[in-house]
Amino acid sequence: MGGSIVEDRDYTLIIDKSGSMSTPDQAGGRSRWDIAQESTLALARKCEQFDPDGITVYLFSGRFKRYENVTANKVAQIFMENDPMGTTDLASVLKDATDNYFQRKASGATKPNGETILVITDGEPDDRKAVMRVIIEASRHMERDEELGISLIQVGSDATATRFLKALDDELQGAGAQFDIVDTVTLDDMENMSLAEVLLNAIND
Repeated sequence: MGGSIVEDRDYTLIIDKSGSMSTPDQAGGRSRWDIAQESTLALARKCEQFDPDGITVYLFSGRFKRYENVTANKVAQIFMENDPMGTTDLASVLKDATDNYFQRKASGATKPNGETILVITDGEPDDRKAVMRVIIEASRHMERDEELGISLIQVGSDATATRFLKALDDELQGAGAQFDIVDTVTLDDMENMSLAEVLLNAIND
């Protein structure tokens, strides 16, 4: 198996289902939504090899929905139940995911190596400051650097989204985060990698 996946770690995948996710990035190509589905499936399959519980998946636009214990065979159904529409309220879903992690940690239900939260998004969030606050807050609840990681992966080529994600990566510690827990991947960083490969790289980190 290539790359060393961190065992005993939980993975949560947060997927943007705002209206723009239905956009194809090449004329006649597949939509960002289709690509997100294919990548979710690849991630679920990979994680299943060492964690039969599956992964946690959130889909969000103006509201969000949480799906627990998602194994590869549940992915298609989740995508069938959801259609891309609405806005990008990233702060609320991120808060739910990080709060959930700390609640599980307090009750002894987290894995020894912590958790990685992967976010697939294509646009700038509705409230940038709120997103930064949620991440800074989460970092202050952490006891060690590697325990919680957030990878933000941009699909599509929205320049304002790229700038925001880069700022999150670079400026959070200056803004009061206790640890640098954010890692961002933009279209430029992906070069010729598919989204599925990027996700698998993020968990091999």
